[in-house]
Amino acid sequence: MSRTRPIALLFDLDGTLVDTVPLILASARHAFAEHPGRRPTDADWIAGIGKPLRVQIEEIAGGPAPVEGLVARYREFFWAHHDEMTKPFPGAGGLLAALRAGGHPVGVVTAKWVEPAWRSLRHAGLADFVQAVVGADSLPEHKPDPAPVRMLLGQLGRGPGEALLVGDSPHDVAAGNAAGVATAAALWGASSKEALAAARPRFLLSSLAEVRTLVEELEDGAGPPG
Repeated sequence: MSRTRPIALLFDLDGTLVDTVPLILASARHAFAEHPGRRPTDADWIAGIGKPLRVQIEEIAGGPAPVEGLVARYREFFWAHHDEMTKPFPGAGGLLAALRAGGHPVGVVTAKWVEPAWRSLRHAGLADFVQAVVGADSLPEHKPDPAPVRMLLGQLGRGPGEALLVGDSPHDVAAGNAAGVATAAALWGASSKEALAAARPRFLLSSLAEVRTLVEELEDGAGPPG
């Protein structure tokens, strides 16, 4: 039996819809280049992707004292190189256009602040297909807490059983699972398959093309995706 209305698609942004992982890692290296304390490896930084920048830097720096300077250096580099190093993953625009044409609500839940997230979406040519963005400045709680996912569901007018969350971080998967939303791990992003599988997503996807196929299967099946 078909669903009575199309399910919502909740996407993470960086590493899921837009290919910014090299930019993120380069920005982290720049931020910590002159830091006298611990300097994160790429693996350290990847493990924290999905958390707000300030939270991630404070965890690595070991306290709040140097955070403002590190955040400033990170953002300076990130935005200086954003346009040249930010691009949509292949097929992202076509996927979102097809979802919206099919009546699916589409939203983004990200560790970025809302306006910078919209800037990345506009630059990547994806903004016209996105109805709502929940970011790090939208509410006090952040992924892996389920609150941002629940807020986005409310903005899109869907319940947990009427949505699929796609993200490339274990924090994305954890937030979706805790919110009662079906989750799909994006294997084309920053995190390893092993790290994503350990977070227990319902689905593991190798490409954005597989998202569309999965949505069609969920739409044709009986019962909610969650």
